[in-house]
Amino acid sequence: MSKMTLKTEGDRHVVVTRRFAAAPEAVYRAHTEPALIQKWLLGPDGWTMPVCVNEARPGGRIRYEWVNGEGAGFYVTGEYIELVPFSRLVHVERMHMPDATPDNHVETNFVPDGTGTLMTMRMTLPDAATRTAMLSTGMEHGMEASYVRLETTLK
Repeated sequence: MSKMTLKTEGDRHVVVTRRFAAAPEAVYRAHTEPALIQKWLLGPDGWTMPVCVNEARPGGRIRYEWVNGEGAGFYVTGEYIELVPFSRLVHVERMHMPDATPDNHVETNFVPDGTGTLMTMRMTLPDAATRTAMLSTGMEHGMEASYVRLETTLK
């Protein structure tokens, strides 16, 4: 439907927005159901997610593991804080590359937008240095590649 936008706010925030041509219920489920997550949340081509734990409930665990078939890989762990079905997810996550990054507090909202959904994800990092390091990884390219895959998965 549209490419994502990524902007920074203050010293510690990253805000990602993207529209999807699907109802909020479908986009929300794609963010919480492991079988769907493993189809789209893969980053650039060539990566797979052999491990996907997503316990979509307050206090539920998150663990995603990615590999690229060439010996490279990393994983994310986290916990859910709040879930409002089909409209909002709040969780904390940390990347392990191999050492754990500081906690990233993530709030994702799914809002009806005409016949689709406007997704807004607001990340709050502990400090400006952590945000700069995260943005320097080229995460924007991997996120958009995943979202293009999600659009296909939702059809």
